[in-house]
This record gives sequence, structure tokens and C-alpha cells, in this order.
Amino acid sequence: MEDRPGFVLADYAVFASMLMVSMIIGLFQALKKKKSGNATADDFFTGGRSMPAVPVGLSLCASFMSAVQVLGVPAEGFRYGFKFLYMCLGQSINSLLTAYFFLPVFFRLGITSTNQVRMKPTTGLNMWLSLFSTGIICTVYTTLGGMKAVIWTDVFQIVVMLSGFMAIYIHGTVLVGGPSRVLEIASNGSRINFDDFNADPRQRYTFWSLTVGGSMVWLSMYGVNQAQVQRYISCRTEKDAQLALLVNQLGLCLIVSGAATCGIVMFAYYINCDPLKSGKISSPDLYMPYFVLEIFSSHPGFPGLFLACAYSGTLSTASTSINAMAAVTMEDLLKPHLCHMTQKKLILISRGFSFLYGVGCITVAALSSKLDWGVLQGSFTVMGVVSGPLLGVFILGMFFPATNKPGAFSGIFVGFCVSLWLAVGSTIYPPSEETMGVLPSFTSECGFTNISLNTSYNQDQQSISVPLHPNIEWSVKMGLHNFYSMSYLYFGAMATSSVVLVGLIVSYITGKTENK
Repeated sequence: MEDRPGFVLADYAVFASMLMVSMIIGLFQALKKKKSGNATADDFFTGGRSMPAVPVGLSLCASFMSAVQVLGVPAEGFRYGFKFLYMCLGQSINSLLTAYFFLPVFFRLGITSTNQVRMKPTTGLNMWLSLFSTGIICTVYTTLGGMKAVIWTDVFQIVVMLSGFMAIYIHGTVLVGGPSRVLEIASNGSRINFDDFNADPRQRYTFWSLTVGGSMVWLSMYGVNQAQVQRYISCRTEKDAQLALLVNQLGLCLIVSGAATCGIVMFAYYINCDPLKSGKISSPDLYMPYFVLEIFSSHPGFPGLFLACAYSGTLSTASTSINAMAAVTMEDLLKPHLCHMTQKKLILISRGFSFLYGVGCITVAALSSKLDWGVLQGSFTVMGVVSGPLLGVFILGMFFPATNKPGAFSGIFVGFCVSLWLAVGSTIYPPSEETMGVLPSFTSECGFTNISLNTSYNQDQQSISVPLHPNIEWSVKMGLHNFYSMSYLYFGAMATSSVVLVGLIVSYITGKTENK
């Protein structure tokens, strides 16, 4: 593997500045609330339900735009082409469904709880230092400032992410030879491929997987996810909340488009020397860090901006989760037993839970750093396994009055089993790159004969030949392989559909039951 210059002082300064600004915003919100003297626990978790639409919309956008997008989407654009932009259509469908079917229910109920990545060390930045610095700062400003601190730091972080993508796109395009040259190379390399309407569910990305499967994945994130619901119910009115979702949608499209475009620029830059195939990087997630360090090797500070771009999303996602978990704990588990406690003590307990969950997030991040998952597929697969069945239960409860408790519990059990089965099966028996539709890339000018590929690349190619069991017929075996080869974007849809179908069948069989 070729050596690439690591971080210099200017890069550390840019990264540290991003963390410092985030901390300052959190402290400002904490001091502002303390000065007012009438803060409540509801203020801590929902910003007093008085937040304007634009910052809430940007916060909604930033919440799931973590390192998953910064690292994962450019790599997918590089390997699968510009058709990934159809994800924006799936996101738009989700925004409409959330705004007009799910948001009104949660907003009018006036509730707080809906239940009433890491970056590998290509940069030379110590992983543990970055993990703990990010985690500690995120925990501090979330604990002190509550929802208002989370939302306003999200606004700052979304600006950092967009700035990072813009810098990478402009400089990369100039090095390739201009926008027309990038488009010419991308077109010749089959990356301008918006005409992919293949109905084969094994294809990783097609119009159908990105719109149908993608909309279901995003709906599970925005329609019923505590972290997102807690944001839009912090708006002043229901109309403001719907406007926030519109702002969120515009932000999502900007970020996804920017990330995918950077992937196309990377392909044009590496047209004759794919870093993954040539063994210069060990996984697709490292395309973007490698590219940034190479093109900005003589521009100190810009690699730091990229790292800030990646970790801005991570801060947003972590702070969202910390505040949401603390809210659920307080509202669903403790508040019914603390009705005689003063608001000051409730806020203190709320901050305590935020701190504890922050420590928990740091611990989980440290443990997950040992896993070797691709960030985008790993994130969406986990979301499909966890949130897909949850979305199905909410659909049953909100839109099918005949649903009873046996139906709901049966549905979520079956849905969880289906999604978990798909996730585990696709991990043990991953599809070949040909089946997924990975587009060709080249190594003709890498300066050596590419005899073997990196380890993870070879494993993906070879694992399909592992037999399930020596006594299983070939046709059955291939049928299971085809089932496991289904695009990960369909996992959530499969889980949600299973929950609704099984829930309705069991509900009608068991009949009406009293809710207790």
C-alpha cells in the first residue's frame, strides 16, 4: 500500500475547532435556560415545543447524515453509479407519508416518547482519541443543553458537512479536468445509469430498490423513530412541523446528491487505478478518506475539514440518540412515579440519564470498532432489523382498528425473525459482486500487475461457494442463496409487511380483546 501523508497541525486545528464550536453552542443553550429560571423537563427534551421550522428541519436532516453518508454514499456512487440519486425519490415519498400520516398523530397527542461509525485510521488520527473526544463533547453539550443544544449544533454540523462535500467536489473536478471531463469519463464507465429499472430484487441498487425499499427504510427512521419524532414535536405548530420535514427533505437531497457526486468524481480521478482493486485500500469505505488525503496532500487544513465533515454527522447522530433514550426513560419508566418531584429535580435526573447514555454510546462505539461492516449497508441493515418491525406495529395500531394485542405481539415477533434471518443469512452468504451489480473499474495504470485483490474483496467473491449443508439439494441451496442475495434496502420492507400481515391475520382469528 502506498504511503499517503497523514494529518498535519492545520488539520487537527480545523477538526478541534468544529468540536469546540459544538461545545460552545451547547454551553450557550444551557446558560440561556439557566438565566431564564423557569426551565422544565419538557424544555430539556422538546425545546419547550417552541422551536422554529428551519433549524428543526436541518436537525432532522443531520440526525441520520452521519459518517454513514460521508463515507458510504461516495463509495456506493463510485461502485454503482449515479442511479443512487433515486434514493432522493425514496426519501421524498417518506417525507410526504410522515408529514401527512404519522406527524399529525404524534403532534396532536402532545407526547414526548413514541412509546407512551467509525472512520478507519487512514488519516493517521488515533481512533481512540477521536472516538473519546467526539463522544465526551457530544455527551457534555447534550447533557447541559438538552434538545435546543442538539438542534442548534445540528444546524452548525450540517453546514460543515455540506462545506466538506463542496470542497472535495470542486478540487477533485479541477484535477480531473473540469465537469465535462468528469461526465465524459463517468458516462464511458457506465456510471450515468438512471435507466436501471431492473426488477430483480438481488440487484443492490435499481429504481425500485431505491424508491420502494428506500422509502420504507426512511419511513421507519422518520415516521416512528423516537429521535426524529422528538424533533418535529418540538416545533411551535403542526404546520411548522410539516415545514420542518420539507426543509429536512431539501437538506437530505443536497447531502445525498453531494456525496454521490463526489463518488463520481472519485471514479473519474481513479479511472485507470482503482485503489480497492489495486490493494491500496482494504474496503470500499476507505475510498473517500484515501481520495481526500491524496488530492489535498499539499493543502493543509482541508483533510481536517473532511474529518470534521464525517464527525459532524456522527456528533449529530449520537446526540440525537442520547437525548431520545433519556426522554423515553423519563417519560415511559420514571415520570409516572415521580409526579410529586419539582421541575428542577426532574431536569437534574434527565441530565443524569443523558450523561449515562452518553457513556454507553462511547462504550458501544468502542466495541463496534472491532467489527468489519460496511458503514452504509451495516447501518441500513440494522435499521431494517430494528425499526422495520416497529414501523409495522405502529401501522397496525394507527390505521387498523381491528388490531389487538395478540396480533400486535405476534406480528412484531414474526417481523423481527424475518428481518434478522435476512440480515444474518446475507452476512454469512453474501451475494457476488456480479449479482449485486458492481460496475467495472480498472487498474491498468497502477504501476504493477494486479495479481490478487485485498482480503475482504476476495472473501466477498468466494463466500458464495460455501455449501449450506451437504444433504440439501442444489436447487434449494441456490434458492436460499438467491433469497439471501436480496438487496439490503428490502429488509425493512419485508419486516414491516410481515408484521402487518401476521398481525391482521392473528387479530381477526383471535377476535376483539380488551386493552388493559
